[in-house]
Amino acid sequence: MSDFSRPFVDLPPEQLAIRAKCFHPTGASTGFRVEEIEQSIPERFEGMVRKYPERLAVKTKTHELTYNELNNAANRLANAILAKCGEKSEPIALMFEQGVPAIVAILGTLKAGKFYVPLDPSLPFRRSEDILLDSKAGLIITNAKNVSKAKDLAKDRRQVINIEDVKSDVRTKNPELSIRPDAFAYIVYTSGSTGHPKGVIHNHRYVLYHAFEYDNSFHIAPADRISLVVSWGFTGGSFIIYSTLLNGASLFPFDVKAEGLENLARLLREEEITIYHSTPTLFRHLLDILSPDERLPSLRLIRFGGEPVNKSDVVLYQRHFSRNCLMLNSLAATECGIICRYFLDKGTQVAETGVPVGYVTDHKEILLLDDYGKPVGSNQTGEIAVKSRYLSSGYWRRPDLTADKFIEMPRGGKEQIYLTGDLGRITPDGCLYHLGRKDFRVKIRGYRIELAEVESALLDHHGIKHATVVSRVDQSGNSQLVAYFVPAAKLAPRVSDLRKFLMQKLPDHMIPTAFVSLDKLPLTPTGKINRHSLPEPEYSRPELETPFVPARNAIERKLTSIWAGVLSLDRVGIHDDFFDLGGHSLAATRVVSQVIKEFQSEIPLRVLFQSPTVAVMAEVVAKHHGERLVEGELEKILTELELLTEEETQRLLSAESETRGKRNYDE
Repeated sequence: MSDFSRPFVDLPPEQLAIRAKCFHPTGASTGFRVEEIEQSIPERFEGMVRKYPERLAVKTKTHELTYNELNNAANRLANAILAKCGEKSEPIALMFEQGVPAIVAILGTLKAGKFYVPLDPSLPFRRSEDILLDSKAGLIITNAKNVSKAKDLAKDRRQVINIEDVKSDVRTKNPELSIRPDAFAYIVYTSGSTGHPKGVIHNHRYVLYHAFEYDNSFHIAPADRISLVVSWGFTGGSFIIYSTLLNGASLFPFDVKAEGLENLARLLREEEITIYHSTPTLFRHLLDILSPDERLPSLRLIRFGGEPVNKSDVVLYQRHFSRNCLMLNSLAATECGIICRYFLDKGTQVAETGVPVGYVTDHKEILLLDDYGKPVGSNQTGEIAVKSRYLSSGYWRRPDLTADKFIEMPRGGKEQIYLTGDLGRITPDGCLYHLGRKDFRVKIRGYRIELAEVESALLDHHGIKHATVVSRVDQSGNSQLVAYFVPAAKLAPRVSDLRKFLMQKLPDHMIPTAFVSLDKLPLTPTGKINRHSLPEPEYSRPELETPFVPARNAIERKLTSIWAGVLSLDRVGIHDDFFDLGGHSLAATRVVSQVIKEFQSEIPLRVLFQSPTVAVMAEVVAKHHGERLVEGELEKILTELELLTEEETQRLLSAESETRGKRNYDE
């Protein structure tokens, strides 16, 4: 790969014209200068505290802190960390739900000269263990809600700080440590192509560049009020946090799965949110619950990420929002942040070819490379590579993977090239269209999954000799994971046993829907698994630990028919566990919707979602069978079901799944 030269392309006039509208009405941006990138995150934040001490920094329905109050809370935690751990740079795990305590913990950790590792409390126990072991974090900071789980994970090898136990008399003075711009700030773990989660390292310079870039692109003003719907532990959420608090604006963390879409709409309306960022799917669901004439006039920018944007999304935006509100499509990666962006306004026309991800951001360059590492021409497909000084620091404790994905410039210098693994096409004027993944990374129900990680988890089972996992479209037209395996013994493990095993290692969306036992895996002439020769899964009831018991009455017969139809199975027994049959949160929503339609009874949705078998669900239906829905209620309930996101549905299922998970773990 010898020739990386490719000219930077200026924005075309129509993009410049739209971008020029991207100002808060006050026009009072903090004016983040590029030279200010060369400092630490605490330095920049403390500068905002001095400029705007009494301005609102962060607010939820339970917490509200000014910049000065947030700084004091972070300083108390930082000084508590320093008293326990000293000044050495080291990783610290943070286990918090979405909210103000997570923000305090982030800033407190950075002020203490440490770097943090986000640890989602909802992760399976063993996945959290893997992250802790790989990160080498010796301290877990959490809250009272999660302190018990944190102590179980610590296992006397780590210390635990409950942020709520930090004394109010701990000093609030800034620690004033000397932190270099290239010091580590945090490690975010993503699904790993090696079969294990991989940690991506971000340093202070990387974070500050993206805070600068956000201000440069969106002209963030102290008067801006920015929603945080993306999890704080994801890279996208981190960028929102830093671009808000390092530019003097106000942050509004919101947990959609805990608080619901109605409350999200209320937040946008009542708190007069000016910048909103989410996936297109959540945006569509949000619009469905807004009244036809509701415009949310305070919104000036809607930014999408994480999923492809469709032409219909642009139509929805243009129909429902004011002339002062702009839409932004973008492409980003954990390892390099925002790569490019595309502004749209009320007059933008979208071609049938789809919505582009746009033009490269400042201080970055996009290259499209063929399989030999050579640049391709305009309108040709190639792997997207990003050249910049402002890239991730690589992969934690994985120099081999870092060397594979981050390429040093032939003549040295501070810039590197990151190979994204995404495919794209660039038009002659420099506009990029995203064309999907190059490797075996797939998206299931909106989640990006490394198939190798699922395969690795399967191979840890003592009853499996060989395994591979592919994505297939089921009879309903939805993508699903199918696991193919060769048993280690003559008697293959039961599907229910495999699911129980995987539930302790993987999140729900990474557990295959179907399992197929084979005598051997088909191979190509070169010895690789021939995925194209794998058979289609049979849509029959899997081999379960639970014996098959047929329906005994009319209600059970109707329910088994509904379950079998949704799960694409030939039959369902009344004592079969929903998850053992291949059920997941999206399938649960379909089942509940059809049950409500069929029986039209006033049945609590939560109870239906938490009915693990047909027999239990039949008892619930029978109990409420005489309580008919009043006119208009059926349509309202069905609409609510359609609007449920993956996260909300998972929350409704969580009580039963947590019980099952604990039971399976104990067994």
